[in-house]
Amino acid sequence: MKYFICFCCLLALLPLMQAQDIKSCTATLKNDTLYVANNRISRTYLWNQGNLISRALSDKANRKTWLMSGNKPDLIFPGQGEKAENARFEAKIVSKTSVTPEYLSAEVTYFLDKLEVKRVFRIYPDCPAIACDLYFRGSSTAVWLQPGTNLADMVNLEKLTASTAGNNTPVIEKLELPGRHWRLDAVEFSDITDRFNNLVNTVQAISYRPNLYRGNLLFAHDNTSNYGVFMLKEAPTSNVQLAYPGGDFLTEFGTLRIIGAGLNPADLHPSEWRRGYGFVTGVYAGDPNNRYKALRTYQRKLRIHVPGRDEMILMNTWGDRGQDTRVSEKFALLELEAGAKLGITHFQLDDGWESGRSSNSAFKGGSLEKIWDNPKYWEPHPEKFPNGLAPVVKKGKELGIEVCLWFNPSRDNSNENWEKDADVLIGIYQKYGIRTFKIDGVALPDKLAEVNFRKFLDKVSQATDHQVVFNLDVTANRRGGYHYLNEYGNIFLENRYTDWTNYYPYTTLRNLWMLSKYVPAQNFQIEFLNKWRNLDKYPANDPFAPQNYSFDYLFAITMFAQPLAWFEGTGLPAEAFSTSKLIKTYLQHNTKIHAGQIFPIGNEPDGLQWTGFQSIGNAQSGYLLVFREATAEARKAVKTWLPAGKKVKCTLIAGAGKSFESLVQAEGSVTFELPSKNSFALYHYSITEK
Repeated sequence: MKYFICFCCLLALLPLMQAQDIKSCTATLKNDTLYVANNRISRTYLWNQGNLISRALSDKANRKTWLMSGNKPDLIFPGQGEKAENARFEAKIVSKTSVTPEYLSAEVTYFLDKLEVKRVFRIYPDCPAIACDLYFRGSSTAVWLQPGTNLADMVNLEKLTASTAGNNTPVIEKLELPGRHWRLDAVEFSDITDRFNNLVNTVQAISYRPNLYRGNLLFAHDNTSNYGVFMLKEAPTSNVQLAYPGGDFLTEFGTLRIIGAGLNPADLHPSEWRRGYGFVTGVYAGDPNNRYKALRTYQRKLRIHVPGRDEMILMNTWGDRGQDTRVSEKFALLELEAGAKLGITHFQLDDGWESGRSSNSAFKGGSLEKIWDNPKYWEPHPEKFPNGLAPVVKKGKELGIEVCLWFNPSRDNSNENWEKDADVLIGIYQKYGIRTFKIDGVALPDKLAEVNFRKFLDKVSQATDHQVVFNLDVTANRRGGYHYLNEYGNIFLENRYTDWTNYYPYTTLRNLWMLSKYVPAQNFQIEFLNKWRNLDKYPANDPFAPQNYSFDYLFAITMFAQPLAWFEGTGLPAEAFSTSKLIKTYLQHNTKIHAGQIFPIGNEPDGLQWTGFQSIGNAQSGYLLVFREATAEARKAVKTWLPAGKKVKCTLIAGAGKSFESLVQAEGSVTFELPSKNSFALYHYSITEK
């Protein structure tokens, strides 16, 4: 086969083309078998003229292989023929950039009648998972999303046994694993955080007859062998996905399907590839915690974190609800002085720096519709910033603070002005060197809007050599969520305000704690507020009101994420600036903290627990951040990710408590002691033998 011959030629050149670690990545097509692998995982497919059928999945590190014998393609669209034609295969090394590591791309393209399908496997070295991006173009007369079958109507065993599961919805990934004792954990996420404050929901089950589950993540563990797999649907959260079939995973014993492609035939373009939702399939073995480590290994491949670019303590004044009433050159210069005194690294001008007036303005007449009717909308406001942004940027540089901006892309007609929007940010970057932008007001109600929004992000990234960082807001509307568009920057998680008494420190801690099991904590901007504002608005007897916590404690909540100072620095009382000592200490360690795999420890925060985070740097060392909430227990055995039976040395870096050594007990438990309620301690730990 000519494609195999071409790939063999490529293989001969690999030693000259690649770094040592990429050599573990392989993609070969021989006869009727496609094989994709690295040193930790492999997948074998029946070629089937490009319409692949899974034949084997191997956990190479743990020497476990699952064989599959199904005869239907992994990717199925209802009403669409399955016979593939004009299949092509190409494998190539994708070079490292400033934001993405080197990887092997294996591309499979084929036709199903007039529908052209492209599957692009991403294979990273030393990663226990293989990703696959899906693209489509051409046309189709089929109805991909058909009315579902209510399981209650399948009344007898014969119908249950002869299941037609998956026949009425697009299937984008399928594993037909042997065995009947699969324990499932389906994890559903919620964004739109202006409305939701419970962001993670997990359903546990034993796989049986056909059942539907919602969520971006499915973990499946074989109780007979102690091996497992995970499936990640790279898509927005379930409640905002496009062309949503009512669920994300369809399971039947060991058959696991990911459903919902994120588009319908009406979304296809005759010549332009339209990206659908993709997926990641990974393997693990043993301790259930290994599933989260395996997932995290993949997630950290999506974007390289560079300290000078991606690490930030960012102050944004919107949290004090001044909106655009105070934004001006004079105000910005004073804020920079206050921020420098506190120790921030980034200062962001939110809505109000621009000449146009948005719908979020405190003044009348603002709108986010038809932005480009005013060609000067995104120029600095001539009265507020008569000298442009140059004096603010210059002052920031003198103080060691990077100036950042808020930006709201035009969403008219499915983001049709994406190129103009991109040119604005590129121009600002070239003129002022500003490279961090909060992207707000995004609405992705249809596939074209999503396509154009990604084009906007891509154009800015490529034109600035990927130096731009986007703070992607997930507080409202249909947006990318936690598992989509991850390669462009970090996530602005939530708006919380003392003005509306919806800022409670423990709920902010809880949201980060719950998400950090499934999403890298360092991907989030997490807020701390001016706790001295609006004291009278909280009930005097409310034990969880912000005033009951030290300012150090509020900052500590954010340390394993990207701290967001959600206030006006000039509005802080003098006592607030004593936290600069903690911030200075934190900045000596934040890069190392964020370089590790961060997971929650202890109990779920509710204001009365021992809780916290662990950053696993390597097998021997890392960081622990422990919180004693308003509990009477001064000492507590806290479950960590440390290995039982080992001796651990914890050296105090900041907060209360003392340095100590301890033997790690069962389930990783270590006993911590903190002297008072609502206190914390940051430790560096190192593991030694008993």
